[in-house]
Formats: sequence, C-alpha cells, structure tokens
Amino acid sequence: MQPQPSEPFKNHGSRSVFDRELISLRRRVAQQATLAISMLQEAIEGLWRLDRTIADTLKLRDNTIDDEEVAIEQACFRLLALQQPVARDFRILAFILRVNGDLERVADHACSVAKVARKFEGDTPPKWPTALLEMGDRVPYMCQRLRRAVLDEDAAAARALIAEDETIDALHKQLFTETIAFMRREPDSEANGLHIARLGRELERVGDLMANIAEDVVYLVTGSIVRHEKHANSPREKPPGTV
Repeated sequence: MQPQPSEPFKNHGSRSVFDRELISLRRRVAQQATLAISMLQEAIEGLWRLDRTIADTLKLRDNTIDDEEVAIEQACFRLLALQQPVARDFRILAFILRVNGDLERVADHACSVAKVARKFEGDTPPKWPTALLEMGDRVPYMCQRLRRAVLDEDAAAARALIAEDETIDALHKQLFTETIAFMRREPDSEANGLHIARLGRELERVGDLMANIAEDVVYLVTGSIVRHEKHANSPREKPPGTV
C-alpha cells in the first residue's frame, strides 16, 4: 500500500471537487497560522531588545494576512452557497471561518506589540516584570501547540489549551501588581509602566484567541460546544429563600 500524502488536517470523504476545495482552504488556514505565529514571536523578540524598526516589517506581513483573510472568507461563503454542505462538512467550513478571523486578530496583536516597543522611553530595555516575561514565553508556545492540535484534529490537546488560558489570565493579573511596583521603583517611569500594562493586555488577548480556536477544534472533532458544557457544569444559583 502506498503512503498517503500528508495534508493539513485529516482528509475525510472522497476526493471530489468539494473535498479538494476544502483541503485547499485548510492548507491556506494552516499557512495563515504559521505566518501569524511567526509575527507574534518576532514582535516579542523585538520587544525585549526594543527594536523600533520591526513594526514596519510586520505591518507589510499583516497586510498580506488581511488580504488572505478576506479571500478565505469569500471562498467559504461561496462553498456554503453553492454546495450547501451538511453535517461534518458544514462544521469544517464554520471552523475555517472562525479560525480565519481569529488568526487575523493574532497578527493585529503582533503588530500592536511591535508598535508599543517604539513608544518606550530610553535607549535600553527596562527591567521587564517577571509576569510579562513569562507571558512572552507562554503565549507563543501556546500558539505553536494549538497549531499542532489543529493539524492533528486533537480534541484532547485542545481542551488542555483551553484550561491553560487560565494561567495566562492569572499572569495578566499578576502583571498589574508588578507594574505598579515598577512605576514606584523607577523614577519617571509612568509612561513605560503604561506601555508594559498595554503589552500584558495584548498578550492576554492572544491567549483568549487561542482558547477560542481550541474550543473550535473541540467542536470540529466532536460537535460539542465547549461554552455550553461550561454552562451546564457550573453550579446553578438557587432561588432566594431555598437551602
């Protein structure tokens, strides 16, 4: 038996025209993910050394992602209108549409990180808060692992990443405290402190987007809507007067 060619995501069904178009869309989304993640990593690496030139480079790549995001969306709508997919094929197209938009926003946040690096006062990087450094390590790694979960359609790995977003949220809260301490410790550091807080918000939002995509992976593979599971498993509030 000859080995089958490797494709982004698993191939389901016959190799009809519709199937080939779905595979093409999957490949394009995987390429978007690779580009968006690399932009985020470069933005963070540039931030640590206060590279004020990287924003211009990332902006050009962000324009490419913006154009492709629109093209992928249009291709999905065309398939929805002409093929009227049902069951799993519909879930795949819904997944592609949602992930496509989230990846475009990841690229936007990467550009925002690079722009903030331009605004820091002074020629040398400040002593970065511990929470920000950890977020700068964890968030890109979370992106890489999620990309693998998407390609493998791994619902278990996706669920683990949903839970990991809570760690990012906790670090974001910790950063608030550390930023206040930074501004009290360093003279005339209020502006830089505000920039640090902004960076934390940008990275926290990327973590939220990764959690969103992870929920979409679970939906794609199982048909289960994670936010509904959370609601069903949360303790119900008792009416007043009840024990």
